[in-house]
Amino acid sequence: MVNNRSLIIVGGLAAVAWLASNSLFVVDETERAVKLRFGEVIEENIQSGLHFKVPITQTVRKFDTRVLTLDTDPSRYLTLEQKAVIVDSYVKWQVVNPTRYYEATAGDETMAIRLIQPRVDESLRNEFGRLDLQQIIAERRDDLMTGPAEDLDNLMREELGVAIVDIRVKRIDLPDDVSTAVFDRMRSEREREAREWRAQGQEEAERIRANADRRRQVLLAQATERAETLRGEGDAEAAAIFSEAYEQNAEFFTFWRSLNAYRDSFDGERDMMVLDSTSDFFRYLRSPEVQGEE
Repeated sequence: MVNNRSLIIVGGLAAVAWLASNSLFVVDETERAVKLRFGEVIEENIQSGLHFKVPITQTVRKFDTRVLTLDTDPSRYLTLEQKAVIVDSYVKWQVVNPTRYYEATAGDETMAIRLIQPRVDESLRNEFGRLDLQQIIAERRDDLMTGPAEDLDNLMREELGVAIVDIRVKRIDLPDDVSTAVFDRMRSEREREAREWRAQGQEEAERIRANADRRRQVLLAQATERAETLRGEGDAEAAAIFSEAYEQNAEFFTFWRSLNAYRDSFDGERDMMVLDSTSDFFRYLRSPEVQGEE
C-alpha cells in the first residue's frame, strides 16, 4: 500500500510538472509570439513575459524581432542611358507583424529571405534605371536609397509583416569599359574647365597689363612734363643769374667765355684749327701790348 501510494504521488507530481511545462511559456524581450490551435492563429503578437497555453491543442511560435541583416550578392543594373553599374548592398529588416509573418513564411527565416531578396533586387533595379550615371556618381548613397527603402518597406509590411529598416549601398563599381568612358568624359570636362579658366586668366592678365601700361604712360608723361617745367625754370633762373653777373663785369665774362671756347676747341689731342692770328678768336691770347695797339 505504501509503495502504491508513493507511486501515485510521484506520478501525480510528474503529471503536474508535465502540465506546468506544457502550459506555461516565456517570451523573451527580443521576441514576439503567436498562439496556435491546430495551426490556426488564435492569439497575435504576444509580448514578452510568462504566458499560459492549453497543452496538446495549443502551440506557440516565437519570432526574433531584432533588426536582422540580409547581405545580398553584388548585382548588375542598367542606368537611364543603358550603362551598367555593379552594386553591392545590404538590407536591414525586422519582424513587426508576427501573425502576417507566420502566415507568409510559416515562421521560416530562410523563406523570408528568399521572398525579400527578389523584391530588393527589383526595387534597386528600378531606382538605378531612372538615374543617369552622372546622378549616381554625384548623389550621396544614403539619399540614393531613401526612395527604394520607403517603397519596399510599405510593400513588405503588407505582404510579409516585416519592416525594411534600411537599404545601404556598400559600393558601386563600373565595368572596365564604362569606367574608361567615364574617366575620359571627366578628363575632357576638366580640360574644358581648365581652358576656360586659363582663357579668363589670360583675359584678366591682358586687362591688368593694359591698365598698368596706360598708368605707366600717364606717370611718365606727368614726370616728363614736370621735369621739363623744372628744367625750364632752372634754365630761366640760370640765365637770369648769368645776365645779372654779366652786367656787373662784362669784360670779365667775355674773357671767361672765350677761355671756354678755347678749351672746347682744343679738347682732342689731334685737334687742329687754322685761323688768322689777327682774328678776334685769339684776342685774349695776344700780349697786353698787342691788345693795346689794337
